[in-house]
Order: sequence, then structure tokens, then C-alpha cells
Amino acid sequence: MSADDGPPSPRESTHDSDEGLLTRFWTADDGPLLFLREALSSVAAVLIIGLLLFTISGVWPPMVAVESGSMEPHMQKGDLIFITGPDRYVPDSAVDGTAVVTAETGSEVGYRSFGGTGSVIVYHRPSSTGPPIIHRAMFWVEEGENWYDRANPEYMVADNCQELAHCPAPYDGFITKGDNNPRYDQVSGISDPVRPSWVQGVARIRIPFLGWVRLTLANAMATATPVTPVSVSSPVASVPVSSASLGPAVAPAVAA
Repeated sequence: MSADDGPPSPRESTHDSDEGLLTRFWTADDGPLLFLREALSSVAAVLIIGLLLFTISGVWPPMVAVESGSMEPHMQKGDLIFITGPDRYVPDSAVDGTAVVTAETGSEVGYRSFGGTGSVIVYHRPSSTGPPIIHRAMFWVEEGENWYDRANPEYMVADNCQELAHCPAPYDGFITKGDNNPRYDQVSGISDPVRPSWVQGVARIRIPFLGWVRLTLANAMATATPVTPVSVSSPVASVPVSSASLGPAVAPAVAA
């Protein structure tokens, strides 16, 4: 620029200043610009991964951390479980209107998941104040059905239907059980028969150990808040879906 051209216009100065700031932002190797760039990159990566997982799973959060041993040995405390929506990727042998194959049907058609027949589901009873439960769907009952005769006597503590709290079945639903629990959930008092609308997802993939990050943070928060312990008669695996610790895509999971 010659002396006759005069000073640069305000627009040109602003444009050059913006380009200089962007250049420094992308090339900085120390200082606050580097910290800001790395932080924004991390947030963007989490958002992209979360969006991808949601697209595949069709449910949010798409992962839960197992908090107890009720599904051992097929799920361990601290496992991270990827789940999909309750009506996504529906097998031919699933209960109508759901993607859930019961253990009873699975044994007939050869459908297996997590070391056993049938689907493992995450469910939450609306009236419950605790976290969701991750257990196996054992069989389907219809309203008014005497399901005592279909049940495995090893998982019962009754001699007939009349001695069971939910027999005959008060409505259509799933009878469920933790693989490591001695009784059906509907016998031990963990849950009523599980309505399809209570099912939040179907377990698909187990990733060992990664759930410990979520659980460690949850325990750290719990030590700062007094809680009243609740005793249960048998071990369970749980999934609190209200909070996330490995980022927004992971929820805690508890079994009763």
C-alpha cells in the first residue's frame, strides 16, 4: 500500500484482526488459547459420540453402569451396558409391540443374550423412587392368568397362585429375574409384573470396567449427602437413569 492509498478501512482492519485471532487459536501450543481449543474439542467429541449413540440406540441415555451383582456372572458391578430402545431392532420371536424376547420363548427358538436365553431389560416402575432395574425377562403373562403353574418352582416361595401377591396376573406384563437372584422379582417384592411401558431399553453390549467411572463419581457425591439405607432380601443390579457421570450418555443402573 502506497502513501497515496491512505489508511486501511475499519472493515479491513476488523477482518485482519479476526483472521489473526483464528490463526492464533488454531496454532497455539500453550496458554489459554490452547486450553480453550482442547476444551471445545473435547466437548465436540462428546456431543458427536453421544449423537451417534443416540441415533443407533434410539434411547437416552444409551448406556447404563451396573451397580450391583444381581446379574452375575453375566454382568458384573462396574460394567457399562449399551442399550437400545424397547421397540428397536425387534426379533421375530419378541413379544408383540416390544423388542423383548422372554427366556421362555428364547429357550424354544434359540435366542440368547448375556449368557442366557431371552432378553435382559432395563425397566422402571413409575411408583418406585429407586433407580431402574436391569434384569432378564423370564416370561410373559396375560391379565387374569394363573402363572404359578408356568413358573420355575426353584424361584418361588409359594405352594399355589393364591399365596403369590401378583397371581392371578393383575394385567399383561413380564415376569423378571436377576440371573444371580434366587427369586423372581414379582415373588421377592422387587416389582409388580413389568408393563411394556415400564421398559426403558434392551441390553445389547457389555463393556467391562468402564462403568466404574460413573459409580466412583456417584459414590463421591453420596458421601456428601446423608441417605437412609434400604435393606433388600437378595442382591440386584441397578440403573439410575436420572444422572450421568461418564458424560451425559451414561446413567447408573441398580439391581434389587
